[in-house]
Amino acid sequence: MSPQVFHILLALADQDLHGYAIIQDIAVRTGGAMSMTASTLYAALRRLLDEDLIEELAERPDDDDPRRRYYRITKAGLAAGRAEAARIHALAELARDKRWLPRSR
Repeated sequence: MSPQVFHILLALADQDLHGYAIIQDIAVRTGGAMSMTASTLYAALRRLLDEDLIEELAERPDDDDPRRRYYRITKAGLAAGRAEAARIHALAELARDKRWLPRSR
C-alpha cells in the first residue's frame, strides 16, 4: 500500500470527508511532510473505490457545495488500513532491534 493511500484511509478512519478536506487532513496530520495534489488524490480515490476500500456517499450536508463528493471508509478499507499499520509496526520493531530507532518507553 502506498503512503498516499494509507494516509487517505487514515483521513477517513474517523469521519466522512470530501476530497479537499482529505488533502487538508493529510497536510495537517503530517505537519506538511506529505502534500497531495488533487490529481494524485482523485487517482487514488478511484482506485480505492474500485477496490471497495472506500465508498462515495450519495448524501451531503444541506448547506454544502453540491459539487463536493464525500467519501467513507468501508469495512474492507478499515481491515486493509489496520493490516498496513501492523506491517509498518512490525518493520519499526525490526528497526528497533537493529537500533535504528529508539525503544518505546
